[in-house]
Amino acid sequence: MNPSSYSFIISVAAGSFFAIAIIPMLFAIGSALQFWRVIPERTVQVYTLFGKVIGRLDQPGINLPIARFGPRALLIPMFGKVYPVRTQIYQHYLRDQLVNSEEGAPMGVGIWYEKMVTSPEDYLFRNSDPSGSLAANVATAVIKQLSNLKLEVLLEDRNALSRKVREEVSPTSRNWGYSLGSTYIRKVAFRDQGMIKEIEKKVVNRLRQVTAGMRQAGDNTVAIIKSDADKRAAEKMGKAQAVRPRIVGEALAKIRGNLEVADALFRLLDIQATLKSPGKIVLLPKGTDGVKLLLSS
Repeated sequence: MNPSSYSFIISVAAGSFFAIAIIPMLFAIGSALQFWRVIPERTVQVYTLFGKVIGRLDQPGINLPIARFGPRALLIPMFGKVYPVRTQIYQHYLRDQLVNSEEGAPMGVGIWYEKMVTSPEDYLFRNSDPSGSLAANVATAVIKQLSNLKLEVLLEDRNALSRKVREEVSPTSRNWGYSLGSTYIRKVAFRDQGMIKEIEKKVVNRLRQVTAGMRQAGDNTVAIIKSDADKRAAEKMGKAQAVRPRIVGEALAKIRGNLEVADALFRLLDIQATLKSPGKIVLLPKGTDGVKLLLSS
């Protein structure tokens, strides 16, 4: 193998070692010494030096602290500290906040709200637990605004009550670096199991009453329709029965115009009536005395 091949292999090995080990080490050292900082989206970095806030970096991407703070940035690794603060929107839900209605019913209220850090300095140094304090303030505002209201107001006017809670909590949340976003009362429920069971019984009884009323109304409607149909049918039958004698009379009058036809018709009708009669018919030979025959039998 010629000397040029050896030099090429050595160059590749040195370059690989430099790329794998030296470059990440240089990036870590540079970031630790505040030569540069890579800031993610929705993140703010607050810089303190000797216990005092000297500024913050809030632009996503590569930032140069030395260009922002000057030579003081070189002292931050030894005498200062960097606090990363996320400024994204957080959502929280507080369950079963106890309030009493005007009627004395214990109610559980669930409230959902959004929060976002708008002042990182106040968020870091004005309150040791700003998130917990904000949740406690929201719960207190819910109890204050919703207690002793009529039950129908608690169940129906949720939008207006949510706005009242937000208006009361917003000033305090700004003191702690937060901005309170959308606030909504999502659930209002009864907490007393006995009351829940009583309401269920009343609802079931009411449903039964409504069902019975609907069934009775249907039966009444069917009866009215049937009665009206029977009435119309009776009227039609009455008219038909009134018209029938006239029609039959007119037909018989026409038949009487031809005596032979009339005599044949009446004989036929007489035979039909005789056949329909429940009595017995005895046929006797011609010239036989029927009385003597009957007496002898």
